[in-house]
Amino acid sequence: MRLNLGANDRRVDGFISVDVCEPADEIADLKLPWPWPDSSVEEVLAYDVFEHLKDKRHTMNELWRVLVPGGIARIQVPHGTDGDGGCCDPTHESLWTTSDFEYYHPGIAEYERFHVSPYYGIRAAFRVVSINRTRHERTFGGYVIEINAVIEAVK
Repeated sequence: MRLNLGANDRRVDGFISVDVCEPADEIADLKLPWPWPDSSVEEVLAYDVFEHLKDKRHTMNELWRVLVPGGIARIQVPHGTDGDGGCCDPTHESLWTTSDFEYYHPGIAEYERFHVSPYYGIRAAFRVVSINRTRHERTFGGYVIEINAVIEAVK
């Protein structure tokens, strides 16, 4: 199974479009437990959706839970501290930076420190395959930095 999360009307061949409202193929509220079984998804596209979800730990833990071992997620989010794209949209509920991915990458200090304690709630583990930033100018001034990350589920 391959999922296109937050797709609305954006169709991608070979992917099931998922959103909280129609016209997606499958309606699912990603703020709740995700409706797919453990290790049932091979690939996820999450373009401009994770910033609309308040709880980063829930989002990353659920993404990890549903991906097969070695499953790939392609994530695009506006940078939360560089440019105005992360905070100008009134529907954004979380801000993301490239450093967020360090908390889920085994071998990096942030992950190694926080994943061992149930208090912090980080169960997910991902290898960052690639991460880059792209700048887009805004209409009335300012700019958006888009983070494009490809991560692989480590299980």
